[in-house]
Amino acid sequence: MRALYLSLAFLILIFQGSLAQSKGKIQGQVKSSDGNPVEYVSVQLKGTSRGAVTNNSGSFEITGLNPGSYTVVASFVGLDTQEKSVSISAGKTEVVDFFLSENSGDLQEILVSANRESYTETRISSSLRINAPLIEIPQNIQVVNRDILDDQQVISMSDGLVRNVSGAVRLEHWGDLYTNISARGSQIQALRNGFNVVASYWGPLTEDMSFVERIEFVKGPAGFMLSSGDGSGLYNVVTKKPTGQTQGEVSFTVGSFDLYRTAVDLDGKLNKDGRLLYRLNVAGQQKQSHRPFEHNNRYTIAPVISYRVQPSTLVTFEYTYQRANMSDVGSYYVFSPYGFATLPLEFTSMPPGMPETKINDHALTANLQHEFSPNWKLTAQATHMIYNQEGTSMWPASVNPDGTMIRAVSSWDALSKMTMAQIFVNGEFRTGAIRHKILSGLDMSNKAYWADWGQYHMLDSIGAEFDPKNPYYGVPVNGYPNFDYSTPIEQRGQGGNINQRYSAFYAQDELAFMEDKLRLTLAARYTEISQAAYGGSPITAKRVTPRVGVSASVTPNTSVYGLYDQAFMPQSGQLSSGGDVKPITGNNMELGLKRDWAGGKWNSTLAAYRNIKQNELTADPNSPPNSGLSIELGEKTAEGFEVDVKGTILPGLNLVMNYAYTDSRVTKVTENVTVVQEGDIIPGYARNTFNTWLGYTIQDGTLQGLGFSAGLTILGGRETYWDASPDPNEVLPTYTKLDAGVFWSKGNFKVNLNVFNLLDEYLYSGSYYAWLNAYNWQTDPPRNSRLSVSYKF
Repeated sequence: MRALYLSLAFLILIFQGSLAQSKGKIQGQVKSSDGNPVEYVSVQLKGTSRGAVTNNSGSFEITGLNPGSYTVVASFVGLDTQEKSVSISAGKTEVVDFFLSENSGDLQEILVSANRESYTETRISSSLRINAPLIEIPQNIQVVNRDILDDQQVISMSDGLVRNVSGAVRLEHWGDLYTNISARGSQIQALRNGFNVVASYWGPLTEDMSFVERIEFVKGPAGFMLSSGDGSGLYNVVTKKPTGQTQGEVSFTVGSFDLYRTAVDLDGKLNKDGRLLYRLNVAGQQKQSHRPFEHNNRYTIAPVISYRVQPSTLVTFEYTYQRANMSDVGSYYVFSPYGFATLPLEFTSMPPGMPETKINDHALTANLQHEFSPNWKLTAQATHMIYNQEGTSMWPASVNPDGTMIRAVSSWDALSKMTMAQIFVNGEFRTGAIRHKILSGLDMSNKAYWADWGQYHMLDSIGAEFDPKNPYYGVPVNGYPNFDYSTPIEQRGQGGNINQRYSAFYAQDELAFMEDKLRLTLAARYTEISQAAYGGSPITAKRVTPRVGVSASVTPNTSVYGLYDQAFMPQSGQLSSGGDVKPITGNNMELGLKRDWAGGKWNSTLAAYRNIKQNELTADPNSPPNSGLSIELGEKTAEGFEVDVKGTILPGLNLVMNYAYTDSRVTKVTENVTVVQEGDIIPGYARNTFNTWLGYTIQDGTLQGLGFSAGLTILGGRETYWDASPDPNEVLPTYTKLDAGVFWSKGNFKVNLNVFNLLDEYLYSGSYYAWLNAYNWQTDPPRNSRLSVSYKF
């Protein structure tokens, strides 16, 4: 690890001389005649191989140009090519804008019929606040865009999405109830459009991909986003917004285990001048499981309205409703004292006839963006979210040495209410030769969560235990649960209540030197937070967390960076010693190398990091399990390195490939703590993760539009999540999953068939559970397939 740090630092020194080179750049925007940005327009320098493609805001940038005269050419299939001359001076930026004679509505037929698939993204969304190209941001940030989601037939956040990000793994399934992604040794935070939507340890509800545009993964502490949270990172779900183009798409998907799904995406204008826009996404699915008696039916509606009050002011209102009808969420776990995978892959302990779990998830968001000038922009947004769950969770009351068990069911009703608001300013100015990019803002949040687990029912009894070797799926001897829901959840759920309030102020300045080739980020966040959990008294904390980053452009397409960032997270509990509970504190040190290849058609990121966390609570092993008493663990350190490669490697060949090495251990132990020792592994990750996804489309000839895909996931050195196995030989094996597919597209029409787990492996994740003296695991589906048909109009 030290050798890698030194190597990356040495790279910075080797290329230091090249930072003094004097280059210029061209940037601009392509719009239609009615003022709407146009995406996927090719902008090239005539007579050279240099160029760019406009992004979803119609913007482009061509950097690293020698002084001289150039001809800039903007072209697109079916449009008149436009040319403009420009003169480049050393260290200067020239702005070249294009206006297409056709309006965005006329362009749509051309846009949807063109081959515009790309796995690469050059910028992050505005909801992540930083106004800079990805290659210049001193942090490992990976974007999973719509093209990747469609090719891999990802229909929810927990549906194989993490294969596209180095080191990201899912520890538990929970039947698509919530995602629970781990990276760099810990669970990362879940955001939507820049809001932290985590209200409890079991949320949020996984987003249906029908209303999602992209997902952005930020590794390590993110002081520019998080007021508090685990320092391992976050993922930000960016929802679809109106584009100003009249277009639509309808898709149908069928698959194994009775999957039937329909999704409709409508995008357009509500008035002639294009100031009032809309986007509407609707989806519905019915889905069963490879285990009997399980189902997960979901319905989603997500309307969005945008209104341009004036050329510099845009207001957007967005509502998202998700409805889920699921079988009991605890049924996905399997328990046995004999070891992992000792029961058939399709085994379940859940009898038919169990009550459903029903979830209603609402989110209403308002967003205001105002440009004071081309260099200064204000963003203000607020959201109110309500999550309501009524259901049950199976869990064994006991597991006998012979494998028989008494199945039990508890209520799991939950209510979450969150109100959050943000306001921030992005600006740019110069002081002499130094360019400043300013980010400053205020975050506020009020979250409340109630859960009722207090109602309990045993399905079996002593002498009439459930036998997994000879399962009986009739009516249980004690019948089905019939819980009382007449009392409001706010009263029933006091024992599972979590409340959190925070306010935070953040300020950042990115100073650019040497004609923007060397960039220094200086930032700090001040946070006041109060949190109470499970009936305990509120715990308050105030802290300033600094952030320092350096990014250097070694060449126009290559950058190296270093980062130091801090995070902290309040935690609730009661110490056995009777002392005050401290918040979790942590810091991240990271070095990285980023490069865009082949004119930006594909890119790569290499990052090495060390993430340190202190004061984390763990249950006191010397107290009864239900005592609620905790001890402070000490210090945990996660370190490793990550490699991500993504984009169009050759014409028609798209690639996602990543590898991560992760090591997470206890590095200091609190005095008198004996449950762990220095050097012990912290469970909950895979030491080695490797993923790849290849897709090739035939570019011409009779078979033009026909394509093939293949994906491989390998998770090695998986560390269990709960308790250490009493048998050192009983460990999680290497997880290997192979997928393959075939697709065909012509014009607006596309057919996509994927076969997952092609080798039909017994795949699972799990852990030992000392309280039951049993192993538990959750199986992935055996070989299965999905067929999608979509049409764009």
